[in-house]
Order: sequence, then structure tokens, then C-alpha cells
Amino acid sequence: MNDYKSEKEAFVSGATGSSIGQINLVSCVALASIALHSTLRTRLPANRTLHFPAEFFILAIPLLLSVTLFAETPVILICMILVPTAVLLLVPPSEPGTPLPSNHSHSRASSPPRSASVASDGSVRDALPSVPPLPALTTYRAHMLLLTFICILAVDFRVFPRSLAKCETFGVSMMDLGVGSFIFSQGIVSAIPLIKNPAYLQAPVLPKLITVLRKCLPLLVLGLIRTISVKGVDYPEHQTEYGTHWNFFYTIGLIPIFEVLLHPLVIYMPISLIGVLFAIAHQTALSAGGLMEYVLHAPRVGIISANKEGIVSLAGYIAIHLIGLSAGTIVLPPSPSYFRRIQATLKSSRSGAPRSDVSDQTYDSSDDETPSSRRSTRPQFRRENDKTATELFSYASIWWVFLGVMTLMKIGGGISRRVVNLPYIIWVSAFNTTFLLGYLVLDLVYFPSPLSRSVYSPTSKLKVQPDASLSHHDKRIRGPMVHRQPPYWKP
Repeated sequence: MNDYKSEKEAFVSGATGSSIGQINLVSCVALASIALHSTLRTRLPANRTLHFPAEFFILAIPLLLSVTLFAETPVILICMILVPTAVLLLVPPSEPGTPLPSNHSHSRASSPPRSASVASDGSVRDALPSVPPLPALTTYRAHMLLLTFICILAVDFRVFPRSLAKCETFGVSMMDLGVGSFIFSQGIVSAIPLIKNPAYLQAPVLPKLITVLRKCLPLLVLGLIRTISVKGVDYPEHQTEYGTHWNFFYTIGLIPIFEVLLHPLVIYMPISLIGVLFAIAHQTALSAGGLMEYVLHAPRVGIISANKEGIVSLAGYIAIHLIGLSAGTIVLPPSPSYFRRIQATLKSSRSGAPRSDVSDQTYDSSDDETPSSRRSTRPQFRRENDKTATELFSYASIWWVFLGVMTLMKIGGGISRRVVNLPYIIWVSAFNTTFLLGYLVLDLVYFPSPLSRSVYSPTSKLKVQPDASLSHHDKRIRGPMVHRQPPYWKP
């Protein structure tokens, strides 16, 4: 047993990683598979019998191949996917330029534009009642989860290249990127309560802490169970990954608690700026404060030093979470500037400046409502997807430029997932922002994603949500239609 444990630990230790370009190419297989799936869905008739096998073969198998047999040659796999996609594009779509049936017949059309204003008690009135679904975000998170599961299961086999396994100290790999992407994605969806009710930022800290702790408690308990079970069965483990007792469940369970403590600061500063300042402070502590030397060379005596990787890296993961939270305030509301305007309103109310209403022009309106639509109270919204894509492109460009500058200047000594230093934080932010933009572009410009309910038109602009009045007018002319949509998940 001891020999097996030693061999297993040696097998997953000492990896030096791959290159950023290689990781990007491997990840592009996911985008190519979505393109092929969406092309098939818009050009071939649906078949219930082949639905699951086809989706498994198109969406799951390419991801498995990208991190195993084609890990060293991902370009070949991408071409194998894109060639049939290009051929299928020669076939006209089933209904080019026609709005896909939406849920307008089952939900009330949008009310006229309203304004968000600060009440006398400092709360925000008429906040966004619900977060409009974003299929691109769902696809992005689903692919991230699927690739994570594949890598975790495949890493114990030799078909999985060691260049994609977690690096010992410095370097980049697919599994190094996976843990950071999990935190970034967690930050995105953590923006939902702030968008639905921005007054949540002004709520007392203690009740929020109790609520968040209750929600995160299952993760912390799961982390404790994992620690006990791993130690109990003497399971092989890579100690330099998080430490002797620490594991990733503790990290993802503690981060939301620290986010709540930063809410008073979020009112006055851009969230992305807070994340960057947090990252710079963490890097300063690593370089000038001696934390890097402590993590790499200090002996494991006592509970703190035994888990020094997990404890020290927690600050870096908080920075990634905050940058992801900033991305969430951009992509989740109908307008990417919605949260910034609410933020300005809250700030002016705190400083005693004259209160001004912040109009949100993303609400869609319709003068024609069916009786069934009047029975619902949930409005529909028009997304400003062109502005969202533009902002994501801007942020992605900034992160990549920052990463290039730090690489040239050798800041932080290189990318390190072990201590989550500044280069690692910027790399994770650049990658996830870029690929979230990629899914958005695929969903809204070229093809509807597997979870899309938008208008399909190869020549359409980014604003592709069907117009309510057009939809009702089309129903009056052609009569009701029955169209089966694939399962739809909210972000």
C-alpha cells in the first residue's frame, strides 16, 4: 500500500505544465463543438431518438479527445470539427431570419421603462425584478464543469498528458486553470443578488454573514468529510497542492463570506478595481512580505504551516472571485451599465448628494398583450448584447495586455497556482473573460447556442432578442405554433 501511495503521489507531482497558447487551443475545441452542434440544430430536423447520443458525441467526446489523444495536436481536432461545420453552413437554415417561438405567450410583455431611485431609507426602489437568462453563460459554465470532471477522472491515467496536470509550483496547465475558473464562475453568479436588489449592499453585515454562512456550511462540511475520509483510508494525495488538511471545498466555502465583508467598499469603488487592488496587495505580501518563501520552504509544523498553500492562496482566490463578480454585473443585467448606475445612486445617497433617478432603458414594452400574458407579472427585457460584448472584449484585451507586461517584466516569478499570485490571477481573468465572450458571440452572431431562445439570422446584429410586437403580430397572421425547445437553464 505504501509503495502504491508513493508511486501515485510521484505520478501527479513535479509537473511543469504547458504553454498558454496550448491551453487556449485545447479550450477552443469546446467553442468548435458548440458551433457544430448549433449548426446541426438549425439545419437538420430534430430526432428524439438520436438527441442524447448526438449531443454526447458532438459536445462531450471532443472535450475528452482534446485532453487525451489530441492534447498535443488540438488544431487537428478543431479542424475535424470545423470542416463539417463549414460544409453544413452551405445548407440554408430551416427558417432563416425567423424569430424562434419565445415565451411571450406565457409571460406578460415588458412594462414601460422604469427608473431605479433611492428611497428615504436609503434603499433602492424599482430594482430589477429578475435576472434575464443568458444562454451563453449557461453553456460556458456547463462546458467548464464537464471539462473539469473529465480532467479529474483522466489525470490518473497515462493517456492524460502530464503537461495538463497541476504544476508543482510555477507553470500553466489545464487543471491549474480549472480551479481558478471555478472561482471566477462562482463570482459571476454571485452578482445575481446584487443585481436583483442593489440595496443588499447596504444591508447590515451581521445578518448577511449569518445567511451566507448557512448557505456555505454544506461546502465546509463536505470539505471536512473529505479531509477525514482521505486521512482515514490513507489515500494518495499531493500535499503541495493545498496543504495537509486543506482542500478546495474550504476555499469555495469561505470566499463568499469574505465577499460580504467587502460590500461597504463595493458601494464606492468599481468591483474590478477592488479585485485588482486585492491582487496587488497579495502579490506584495508574497514578494516583499516573505509569504512566497514561507510557502515554498517553511517546514510543516502546526496546523497553519501544514496548510500554508490553502491559507495563503485564499487571498488570491478572493481577488479572482471579485473580478468574476465584476464580470457578472456586466453580463447578467439587460444592460452592462445597469449596476454602475445603481452603484452611483447608492454612492450619492451615502454622500448626501442630491438623489437622482437612474433610468434603465433596457426594459422592452409592448402595446399588444394577450389575456394569458396579462395573467403573469414577470416582465421581459431586451438585452443590450452589443454593449455587453464590447465591454467583455475591452476587459479581455486589458487582462491579456497586463499578463503580457507582467511576463516580460517577470513580475511574481511566473504564473503559480500554488500561491495564486498576481500573474495567475490575471491569466485566469483573461482566459475566462475571453471564452465567455466567445460563447456570447457564438450564441448571438453566428449560431444560437443549444440553450438559446434568440432570433437566428447569420446577418443579424448582436441585438437579437425578438421584438414583442413583432412576435404578437406574427401570431395573429400565422396562428399559434408549437415548437419544442431543448431544456433551458437560467444562469
